[in-house]
Amino acid sequence: MPEITQEPGATSPPVFILDPHANRTREEDIDLSHTVGKVPSWQAIQQSIGTRSGWFGDYDYGFLCTPTLPGFTVTRIPPFFGLKDRLPLILAIIMGFQHALAMIAGVVTPAIIMSGTGSNGLNFPPAMRTQMVSTSMITSGLLSLVQITRFRLAKSQYFLGTGLLSVVGTSFIFLPVLQSSVSNMYASGFCESSLDPSGTRVYASCPQAWGAFLGTCMVCSLLPILLSFVPPRVLKKVFPPIVTGVTVMLIGVHLVTSGMAQWGGGSGPCRSQPTSGPFVNCPSNSAPRSAPWGDAQWIGLGFLVFSVIMLVEFFGSPFMKNAQVVIGLVVGMVVAVACGYTDSSSVDASPVVTFLWTKTYPLSIYPPAIIPLLITYTLAIVESIGDITASCEVSHLSVEGREFESRLQGGILADGIAGILAPLCMNSPMSCYAQNNGIISLTRCANTMAGYMCCFFLILMGVFSKFGALFLMVPDSVLGGMTTFLFSSVVVSGIRILSFLPWTRRERFIVATALTLGMGTSLVPGVLTHMFHYTGTNAFVISLISTANIVLDTGFALGAIVSCLLNALLPANPPMAAEPIIDRHGPTPSDKEITEMQVEAQSIHESMLNGKHHH
Repeated sequence: MPEITQEPGATSPPVFILDPHANRTREEDIDLSHTVGKVPSWQAIQQSIGTRSGWFGDYDYGFLCTPTLPGFTVTRIPPFFGLKDRLPLILAIIMGFQHALAMIAGVVTPAIIMSGTGSNGLNFPPAMRTQMVSTSMITSGLLSLVQITRFRLAKSQYFLGTGLLSVVGTSFIFLPVLQSSVSNMYASGFCESSLDPSGTRVYASCPQAWGAFLGTCMVCSLLPILLSFVPPRVLKKVFPPIVTGVTVMLIGVHLVTSGMAQWGGGSGPCRSQPTSGPFVNCPSNSAPRSAPWGDAQWIGLGFLVFSVIMLVEFFGSPFMKNAQVVIGLVVGMVVAVACGYTDSSSVDASPVVTFLWTKTYPLSIYPPAIIPLLITYTLAIVESIGDITASCEVSHLSVEGREFESRLQGGILADGIAGILAPLCMNSPMSCYAQNNGIISLTRCANTMAGYMCCFFLILMGVFSKFGALFLMVPDSVLGGMTTFLFSSVVVSGIRILSFLPWTRRERFIVATALTLGMGTSLVPGVLTHMFHYTGTNAFVISLISTANIVLDTGFALGAIVSCLLNALLPANPPMAAEPIIDRHGPTPSDKEITEMQVEAQSIHESMLNGKHHH
């Protein structure tokens, strides 16, 4: 309550002044100790594992399994479980498993594509690919523990982690940079390739490329670590929605082309559709039930997965909807096995149990990839701000104030640290995932105990490497039906960001210009990489040309640079100086309506000028 102070006076009666600032707490003095993870007391553990209510509670478990069909109705809305509420153990296990299923496809997909075949893949053998998939799941589980738990840095005002049910995984935005870098490595001779007797180019396995990419990521991760101490509102101002929306959309466009290549039969040598040699069919002539790239059987397998995902969205229960991508993949795997499309070499080559560092790679720095990776890390920061904001919203927490900004700071710093720790674990950099926010909203469970269970299942699935090998056993077209859907979601995320723009002439021009170059080079790879010719031996010039080629061949990097420059240089439209906003896709206004809009705009403009003269 505000203090009441008495103003001194000898003759006058006492006057009481209400001081509204007397007991006001400064934002920097707000206690945030409740946001840090704590070890539960022994009494709390006994109540959880020693009583029936501790195991089951009174939750309506039928809610999770009720399908969306006529005659099936939800009897009651389940209660909301906040961050630190007591959660029954069985429900925590179910919710954690559900989160793990929702994540698993997104976590393993980058590893599968990165280690795959073709000019922009690492062309790893089955054993190394399986290890990469297992490493992704284990690393995701371990680094998610850091985000969920949240630690205070000594006695400072800074933290590590969000303290929310924020899980991390390999971000798709790093995929285009790796693919452009690897393609440049094969073209420059850093990685080996050769022509077979039929004239088809065959690419050798290139583990040194993976080590160079990981080492460069570690160096570039210093950027998010430093920017984590910059107020988030400053970052949003420097990188506004018109920049991030274009960039995210272009990332999705690039990834969709990769997903469709898989859907057609694979990204290996068979994609060029040679007329002779061992790769006339996909993935090779010796593979079971091989067929040319784009054959109806590959399109059909991918469409089966895609159709199951849609059916689950229409008719599935809440639990099934949250795992719809995995369900579609499992159905595709079962059909592929039953019809004889599968190759068990990856399962046979993988050990029963594995862990990190079973296979290591020599870390180095690849200078041409530095600029694209710095752009990628900057985008990852802005993306994480949006993901953490959404996590706070669905967790019924405030999205403004000291506590919210502290969670943003801790989350960005944890992503930066993950950019160092993940490559040390021989995995691509990881950042906050947005997929789990939908599960929190649907199941009304934001409890961190469910997050810990999710981490446990991810680590468990990664340790048993036979599980990861199952993803490599199925044909590429099955994976393509799943990944194309996932990557299209990235495009939609970019469109959603752009939808909040005012869409004046200035915004339309910036977006159109950025998409002209960014989408053009995404849809026609390599079109801008033949402009520079140098036959000398100067290492700096060679590195500079390689850097330029990677940027020019990475559509989202090109789009980010163009949109950022135009947004900074192009002046904003003066008030009311723009033409009346007309929806070009709606009904065409009549001449009378246009005249009325112009008169109204002129009237407002004159009133604004008169107001300035009066001042």
